[in-house]
Amino acid sequence: MRGAKGFGVRRKLSPRYIGPYEILEHMGVVAYRVALPPKIAGIHNMFHVSHLRKCAHNSSHVLEYEPVELREDMTYEEYPVCILAREARKLQNHTIPYVKV
Repeated sequence: MRGAKGFGVRRKLSPRYIGPYEILEHMGVVAYRVALPPKIAGIHNMFHVSHLRKCAHNSSHVLEYEPVELREDMTYEEYPVCILAREARKLQNHTIPYVKV
């Protein structure tokens, strides 16, 4: 599905396509109704075929939705799942550690 203004980042850095999402039904000749996640529920779920892109189904591409538990002051706790790589880049007078989480 083609990116739009309502998906968080605007202009140059906005994603060209977001998804993949399941097509619920074919509406008319060139329109499709798409199952959108709760995060973007404010966007109408019917799209013209020109805004959609073919996606080869691969079960490794499916993201599982886990709701975020918010505290009363509307904050939440972030924690790393695992460290994938470590690297240290050396500059002229100091070293900067990089960690891929």
